[in-house]
Amino acid sequence: MFHLTVKEDEALRSQIVISKKGRGGRRYPPYAFTEHGAIMAATVLNSKRAIEMSVFVVRAFVRMREMLAKNRQLAAKINELDRRLETHDSAIQDIMEAIKELMVPEGPSKRKIGFQLPPGKG
Repeated sequence: MFHLTVKEDEALRSQIVISKKGRGGRRYPPYAFTEHGAIMAATVLNSKRAIEMSVFVVRAFVRMREMLAKNRQLAAKINELDRRLETHDSAIQDIMEAIKELMVPEGPSKRKIGFQLPPGKG
């Protein structure tokens, strides 16, 4: 069990649920349990309700850990996608420049295309 930091306490504070400071509200940051601390506290209590709550709390910790793992995987995939896009962007830009160079006319051609009569016959 440990005290939350001031920043964590402010993040959890709600205008409706917790009264404002100076009006009978919390004067110190609340305590919080780690996953192992919650299990240890649950082993001390023996009522049916306490056992149900300890199972609930442990399941919540497990789901939270799974969500954090998924977020890390998602962040890694986003970083990989960013790296790929950077290389693709430069490759696409090179291709577009090559196409633009090919689209520039080279000037009048020296020889006309199509059927031409020999000089003097026409």
